[in-house]
Amino acid sequence: MADTHVPKRARVLPAELWEQAEAADAVVHAGDWVEVALLDELEARSRRLIGVWGNNDGAELRSRLPEVAREELAGVRLAVVHETGQATGREQRCDAAFPDADVLVFGHSHIPWDTVTPRGLRLLNPGSPTDRRRQPHCTYLTAFATAGELTDVELHRLPR
Repeated sequence: MADTHVPKRARVLPAELWEQAEAADAVVHAGDWVEVALLDELEARSRRLIGVWGNNDGAELRSRLPEVAREELAGVRLAVVHETGQATGREQRCDAAFPDADVLVFGHSHIPWDTVTPRGLRLLNPGSPTDRRRQPHCTYLTAFATAGELTDVELHRLPR
């Protein structure tokens, strides 16, 4: 997930997303939490949390979260960052900035994104589960990491 903006855009995360987070082996949040209470709750309710701060996150969140996170999940080298810049040239910029990653999860735009760079880096933006902006739906992503491979990447649409 990314760009939750709780409690500015929604008071809480949707129940469906909480169910997914509690069932997952790992939860990834690509920034723009807005308030530290959501970080505390996600830490308490998930088995493993990988998160970064975003441009709307203040000093307390920035003191607890990195700007870029790098983790390995079942052999998949994952990087997480909030912003990657404009869509034009994104693949080339990310190839250069994340040469040691297999998958990069990012946020900021609230626009779901799933592409593969020339080097083979998978770029994923889950959109936002609380602030669809100009998108038709609020969204989040799920995926499976197994034996060094990311599979079954699915964009989930939340009801309005």
